[in-house]
Formats: sequence, structure tokens, C-alpha cells
Amino acid sequence: MTHAPKWTYVCRLDDIVPNAGVCAKVGDKQVAVFRLVSPAGEEEGIYAIDNHDPRSGANVLSRGIVGDVSGEIVVASPVYKNHFCLRSGRCLEDDVWSVAPYPVRVSEDGMILVKEA
Repeated sequence: MTHAPKWTYVCRLDDIVPNAGVCAKVGDKQVAVFRLVSPAGEEEGIYAIDNHDPRSGANVLSRGIVGDVSGEIVVASPVYKNHFCLRSGRCLEDDVWSVAPYPVRVSEDGMILVKEA
């Protein structure tokens, strides 16, 4: 018997400071959830990736700095400064390192939900 993937409530959209991340437990994983907002204050997206930095072994990606590297939206790990793409999870500096991305959605009432892997 198979089970349908479950959506896990993380927090309200307004609970995340613009252009920052939070950590949440989704299933048995720590997931980093990021809220991106333009300089004009327009919502640009919610992204979710593993919180576990594969290079350092620490659960720290939610505390990284969000930015743009050559047109890719990334988070820089606070440990070794590797950049992980928020869409795909790939590491820009070294293909050996990557993290899993997660589907994420915002409900009509502003709740952020992440789909378990």
C-alpha cells in the first residue's frame, strides 16, 4: 500500500522576515523555508530545501544569506559559504554537494505548507 505525500503546515507567510529563512520539521527532515520579497515589497516566492548543509554536516542553511548569483536565486551556507540554488538544490561551486528541494505552497489564508518527500 502506498500513501499520498502529506503537506505540513510550517508557519504564516508574515511570520518569515522578507528575504530570510526559517527551519521547520517536515516529516523526519529539517527543512529550510525562505520568503523572497522584491525591494518594492512585492512577494517573489517561497522556497524550501533541506536545512542540512552537506559539506559541513550542520543543519544551518535556514540561517544563510539569500541572494542572486548569475541569475540564480541562492542561499549561501553560513559555514563554508557554498551557494545552493533555492529552485533545484544544486551547489553552484561543486556538483558533489546538493540538497533536496521541496514543493511549497501558500494557502488562501496565508499559511505556508511544505510537501513531505
